[in-house]
Amino acid sequence: MGSPKGLLELEGVSFVHRIVGALSEAGCEPVLVVVRADDAATGSEAERAGARTLVNPEPGDGPITSLRKALEHLDVAVSHVVWLPLDHPTVRSETIARLIDQAAASGAPVTLPIYEGRRGHPAVFERSVFPELLDPALQGGARTVVHRHLDGARLVPVTDRGVLIDIDTPEEYRALVRKVESTAPRGRTAQGGETG
Repeated sequence: MGSPKGLLELEGVSFVHRIVGALSEAGCEPVLVVVRADDAATGSEAERAGARTLVNPEPGDGPITSLRKALEHLDVAVSHVVWLPLDHPTVRSETIARLIDQAAASGAPVTLPIYEGRRGHPAVFERSVFPELLDPALQGGARTVVHRHLDGARLVPVTDRGVLIDIDTPEEYRALVRKVESTAPRGRTAQGGETG
């Protein structure tokens, strides 16, 4: 992206602030944001949003290393973890809350949102799969664990297109900004409303 993805803004609010806010509003506690050692700015922004930050010393080994860092810092009483990457900034808090409710009610090892037949983010992992996620021999990261448990997963239909919006390139970011700006009501404040 050429700059820290978490600091990109949508309607005047950074990606990391939007995600921390959505997770907090959905009832996640604590909200942990894992950052690279050289990305103190994203860590500071996450803390201003109310999250606790952790530093990933080996981010080059992929996103699973950040998820493992978070799992290692969770209390033993935590029954589920909601995994929402920073490149999915438009997921709504009510979507996350619904996934959490469905995960708790179903007892499924993995709970995923489905929008128009496609699986999206966030994924909710039940404690029973934490050892698999933490396994240093795991190939393919969290996606491998999701696929192992698809038969027993809880797939939750949602109306939130944000579960599929994945911003990985400057072009995708510009397209998202244009779309949000074109659909925002006139006179709307920079901080108002949700997208998706």
